[in-house]
Amino acid sequence: MDVRNMPAPMKRVVHLGTWSYGRLTSPGRMNPSFLICGGQRCGTTSMYRALAAHPVVLKAVLHKGVHYFDTSYDRGPAWYKAHFPLVRSADKVSERYGVAAQTFESSPYYMYHPQAAARIALDLPGARLLVLVRDPVERAYSQHHHEVARGFETERDFGAALALEPARLHRQEERLAADPSYYSFAHQHHAYRARGEYARYLSVMAQHVGRERIHVVESERFFTEPEDVYDEVCSFLGLPTYLERPPFERHNARPRQADMDPGLRRELTGHYQPHDDALARWLGRTPVWRRT
Repeated sequence: MDVRNMPAPMKRVVHLGTWSYGRLTSPGRMNPSFLICGGQRCGTTSMYRALAAHPVVLKAVLHKGVHYFDTSYDRGPAWYKAHFPLVRSADKVSERYGVAAQTFESSPYYMYHPQAAARIALDLPGARLLVLVRDPVERAYSQHHHEVARGFETERDFGAALALEPARLHRQEERLAADPSYYSFAHQHHAYRARGEYARYLSVMAQHVGRERIHVVESERFFTEPEDVYDEVCSFLGLPTYLERPPFERHNARPRQADMDPGLRRELTGHYQPHDDALARWLGRTPVWRRT
């Protein structure tokens, strides 16, 4: 039976047993060689599924997102390694294809948590980071719809939620940066406007891991030119592109929301202009959403 289809109590028992076994066997488990670090509501699940289907990639056990470097760092490295395949499994894949097998996970909040990049640099010094971005106006609107649907947002009006954002996030980044044990629900779930300011988060990540280890993908390109983008990502990750490509599907897409208030859309578009200009310097060209 697929774990995702199990009743919740049975799923918890399976997860507990797997983690316990994983902890005991952690010395013989793989470290991830790359991470999908963001952004939220930018097609990260679709990218995860596409890369997990690569013949020499072994995905994380049970969860696509481990959330170790953001909200679970206190659990320690053995807990983290428990989520990944055994080295002997990787050796079989490597022998079959003549290429080193890789494993990874996808936790979009890594891009935004103030301590995540430094932790990644310390614990995974050779790992590469894959970041997906999207029209930040649409991204913010989609995130709000997503958080409402999940029960994490009680303010159903997008404009009202944006108005609440400054108060909700007041000094939250500072507290997260200063206190490794601090957790902010608002910072993780209610930062709608802030999440689309991609360049400032990318700059922080680059300071810790190096610009050469970060690859940025516009999700609009991934959904319209999946083969080309997939090959570019594989090349960045050192994965062979001569093997069969997976089917490209869109996952976690929610039904289209009602149209955004035109005035609010104009205000957000103007807000993001300098941030999109800064992102253009990362991409080496104007972001797709600014060309139309």
